[in-house]
Amino acid sequence: MTPPCCSKCYRAGPDDAGERLDVFLAHCVKECSRSVLARLCEEGRVWRGGDRVGKGYRVSAGDVFRVEIPAPLPAAAIAQDIPLDVVYEDGALLVVDKPRGLVVHPAAGHADGTLVNALLHHCAGELSGIGGVSRPGIVHRLDRDTSGLLVVAKHDAAHRHLAAQLAGRQMSRVYEAVAWGVMRHDSGTVDRPIGRDPKNRKRMAALDAGGKPAVTRYIVLERFPKATHIECRLETGRTHQIRAHMRSLGHPLLGDRLYGAPDNWGLHGQCLHAKELAFTHPESGKAMRFTAIKPTYFTAVLEALRHS
Repeated sequence: MTPPCCSKCYRAGPDDAGERLDVFLAHCVKECSRSVLARLCEEGRVWRGGDRVGKGYRVSAGDVFRVEIPAPLPAAAIAQDIPLDVVYEDGALLVVDKPRGLVVHPAAGHADGTLVNALLHHCAGELSGIGGVSRPGIVHRLDRDTSGLLVVAKHDAAHRHLAAQLAGRQMSRVYEAVAWGVMRHDSGTVDRPIGRDPKNRKRMAALDAGGKPAVTRYIVLERFPKATHIECRLETGRTHQIRAHMRSLGHPLLGDRLYGAPDNWGLHGQCLHAKELAFTHPESGKAMRFTAIKPTYFTAVLEALRHS
């Protein structure tokens, strides 16, 4: 069930002119911290007239801002009996093949019915607490409409070990995707920082300055008249990294309307699958490698493209 939002409006006076928006709102919205208000700005929940505004906007006297404040989530996620495709499991971790459409952890708009709710039921109290009450055990995440593999930690030592591998670029993650348009080069590397898109706060963007370092390597697997089947290897793990990097090349992922794909081919979200995951086991030190076959939606898109 989605928690409701309440909208509140705040008018800036002469003394507020020139102040950053997040600072101004922190004086007005007593029920939210400044960090929460900054996040609401990034999520596109703060409006000036008909335009969303970011936290760095400088306030003018007379400005009226509407703030959408989500209802608070429960203090802890609840266990729910949701089917899981568990690829591997032992006392330290489990590897899950996530279906597209499943949100990883509770957040505004998705209070339950998430992977975390399913894990709490499946693991019955055996998840690492490092992720906090809403993200227990979650080492890395996949977007809602991205299918495929992710690893979950059962205790804190395993979580720290896996997180260190992720941060040190020692965890291998390989994706398959279908990009819009015909890509000319058989392979390539996108090495551009990623940060919040200043034109659309709901998406990320490859930036010329600022942002966090991000590197994606890709190879072409198959070309079609209107699209290209590619494999992507991540050297970093930024939010929406593949989606933003492919858009920067002029080839947004098929179905990804947020990033400008012109046709969805019947898809509801990006055609992106996390097909391979490799890491060192945090207890045994053994090299672990897992693969997940392409789901039905992905193979159906490929067949449709071959016959288009």
